[in-house]
Amino acid sequence: QVQLVESGGGFVQPGGSLRLSCSASGIIYYIGDMGWYRQAPGKQRELVAAIARAGSPNYADSVKGRFTISRDNAKNTVNLQMNSLKPEDTAVYYCSAHRILTLEESDGYWGQGPKVTVSS
Repeated sequence: QVQLVESGGGFVQPGGSLRLSCSASGIIYYIGDMGWYRQAPGKQRELVAAIARAGSPNYADSVKGRFTISRDNAKNTVNLQMNSLKPEDTAVYYCSAHRILTLEESDGYWGQGPKVTVSS
């Protein structure tokens, strides 16, 4: 199994910045896509940003131009730099990772979901 450990959540005023980090450990065969999802109270979980092993990041329209996702394949780590934060960014942020077992089999994992609060 794989464990995803996140760090970097907290409180920030509008316009501020936070950086989230997520590291995978455990029985790792091959980590493919990694990303960040968020879930606000009473809302469905939504994709914030994702990145393939070779790059090619993509973002939700609501965060494009403000958030940057990056990864370090050697360390099995994915990061999310969040700038120009808005109150509507307030949510629990979940790291996600896909583990590739074989050409036909894979599984996925979620981080523990630190909370990000953006408020004046």
